[in-house]
Amino acid sequence: MGKWMKRLGLAAGLLAVLVAGAVFAGLQLADRKMQRRVEVKVQPVAYTTDAAAVERGRYLFASRGCVDCHGANGGGRTFVEEADGLKIRGPNITRAAGGVVGGYQPQDWVRAIRHGVAPDGRPLMIMPSEDYNRFTDADLAALVAYVRSMPPAEGGAAELRLPVPVRVLYGFGAIQDAAAKIDHALPPAQPVAEGVNVAHGAYVANMCLGCHGPQLAGGRIPGGPPDWPAASNLTPGEGTVMTRYPDADALLRLFRTGKRHDGSEVKVMPFNSLREMSDTDVRALHLYLRGLPPKPQG
Repeated sequence: MGKWMKRLGLAAGLLAVLVAGAVFAGLQLADRKMQRRVEVKVQPVAYTTDAAAVERGRYLFASRGCVDCHGANGGGRTFVEEADGLKIRGPNITRAAGGVVGGYQPQDWVRAIRHGVAPDGRPLMIMPSEDYNRFTDADLAALVAYVRSMPPAEGGAAELRLPVPVRVLYGFGAIQDAAAKIDHALPPAQPVAEGVNVAHGAYVANMCLGCHGPQLAGGRIPGGPPDWPAASNLTPGEGTVMTRYPDADALLRLFRTGKRHDGSEVKVMPFNSLREMSDTDVRALHLYLRGLPPKPQG
């Protein structure tokens, strides 16, 4: 018995050393990935102050998730704060002294919004650019026009506190930043006719990629707190969440109220933005989702 206990103790000690080594290596890799430089060649999109563009930008800011991270006034907002130390706060993107975009040039806006890369080439860790990579030039210009028109607001730089397990997973590639997910060689998306049609629905659905995945089949939300439920499978088919929303009116009710068809509240969805989406966008999105090929969860 003593011999076996000694062997088990040695095995446990060896395992502890291996785990500690893996954690150390993961943390080192995470630091390197956060400090890496991402080379992206971008074509600047010219500034505009056209009133119609600014209004379109206001709508995009309100309905495409910007308000959830940066706040309605653009001053920044803490949108994740957990007991395990995880904290994520979006930065101030107004013209205030504490804003982070004061020195931005047209190409910097493109690099940040479409590619998730800061002006100095480092990845923007909390910028969900996979959702915005397919913005047309017109929509990108409109969004920038609105942000640049916002009055100064209080707030500072982004804040990102990642617990050790999350940093280790990031270091080993189990969690990726947006800059690692995006095909930076893709040309800008071309405009499509706005209306309740599949092409426009596909354009709107780009805002869902960060949580629901590139196939929109759901699964664990990368980097989300452990108590967050998995993102729903948005493709049609038996057992998927789309069976609860057989028509666009049902999806509209979800977006407007934040509640499922049975009245229960959805825990993790950016309803501050979703409730601002136009009827046209939601109906086009539903039409597009309904026509997707069924995929297994995740």
